[in-house]
Amino acid sequence: MRRIIPYRLAVLAAAMAVLLTACGVKSTEVTTSSDEKIITYWNIGTEGADKEVFQYAVDEYNKNTESGYTVESISEQNDNYKEKLIVAMSSGECPDMYTSWSGGPMIEYIEAGFAQPLDELYEKYGLKEKYMDAALAQATYDGKLYAVPVYNVSLAGIFYNKEIFERYNLEVPSTVSELEAICDRLLEEGIIPFALANAPKWTGSMYYQCLATRYGGLEPFRKAAMGEGSFEDECFRYAGEKIQEWAAKGYFPEGTNSLSEDDGQAKQLMYQEEAGMLLGGSWYIGTFASDSPEFYEKVGWFSFPAVEDSDADPSIQIGTIGDQFISFNCEGEKLEEAFRCATYYTTDGAKELMVDVGKIPPTTDASELITDGLTRQILEAAAGASSVQLWYDQYLPSSVAQIHLTTCQKLFDFTITPEEASRQFEQSMENYLAGQ
Repeated sequence: MRRIIPYRLAVLAAAMAVLLTACGVKSTEVTTSSDEKIITYWNIGTEGADKEVFQYAVDEYNKNTESGYTVESISEQNDNYKEKLIVAMSSGECPDMYTSWSGGPMIEYIEAGFAQPLDELYEKYGLKEKYMDAALAQATYDGKLYAVPVYNVSLAGIFYNKEIFERYNLEVPSTVSELEAICDRLLEEGIIPFALANAPKWTGSMYYQCLATRYGGLEPFRKAAMGEGSFEDECFRYAGEKIQEWAAKGYFPEGTNSLSEDDGQAKQLMYQEEAGMLLGGSWYIGTFASDSPEFYEKVGWFSFPAVEDSDADPSIQIGTIGDQFISFNCEGEKLEEAFRCATYYTTDGAKELMVDVGKIPPTTDASELITDGLTRQILEAAAGASSVQLWYDQYLPSSVAQIHLTTCQKLFDFTITPEEASRQFEQSMENYLAGQ
């Protein structure tokens, strides 16, 4: 297998290795076992529903296989995972199978030789017909399938406390102006409009993506990412200006850029009714339901509202159809056995577990499995979407994504202007394209 590390991947790996060392984070070691029948599997299933879902396929495979192979699962929290995976790849210690996200990072891993084409295995095990077309599309690169969707139709949307809305006679907004009116009323009542823990940066970038897409639709981002347009387009400036306008009004928690998503600091604001809304991915359904069934009864959801006087299609959604994808860094018999392990995510038992913990399987029969009203609402939004825009930080090359996330975070504490953020975003894209 090729082990050609793209320059951008190597540079990022070196920088992250320094960062991880400085922060005292202990890296997970993957070494070549004397037992060639061990399949190492990295994922982000560290706790709760995520752990249950990721572990399910591992346990079922290990219980039922007669191949002699054993899958060993090694999990890591989301915020450290990408960095550790890149560092492992740069040192030639990439695991045999690993979860990742679609878009830019997946493409870099493929181009570096750390993911193998799977079309023959998809055909052999009849897996294509089990997944939504959109999920397969996000697992495809250059006409070939390189990954297996794991679980969850993940869309960005606004979760809200229905009791708080009823208490103050608030209705689900259809426009950004109506959303702002809700925020202003919540502030009057001493309630933080949006729970946001923005230390990991990607949480705040959801606001940027939603605002830019509602203002300009899909084309400005597509063209800018292809070098045919610019991230200085007015829709991106609008997004930056709105974030700072909302931050100045107090729509976000004090010190939001220092709050930890992994530690649950955003959801705690919702549980304690200190905040009325949370913009997040639909994976929050499982989180809310497992943490507090009582609180979950209070939760409503709506798609990010439209921008007035914009002709952008409001049915466009942002997210993934298959929140995690498994790629494979092995060949031959080991590759097939690792793939067989991944097929267990499409079994009835796995899908039922996903639904039980609030996840939406990216399978063709998902609508038949889901009875929860909130989950069905999100699935219907996905089904009714004209397009699903992949998360910016997943779509973009890693180097560009990091600039986007960093500048976006700075917007929340006013250490950068919207114009400067757009310019740096565009410059990073130009630099990337020039290095091709």
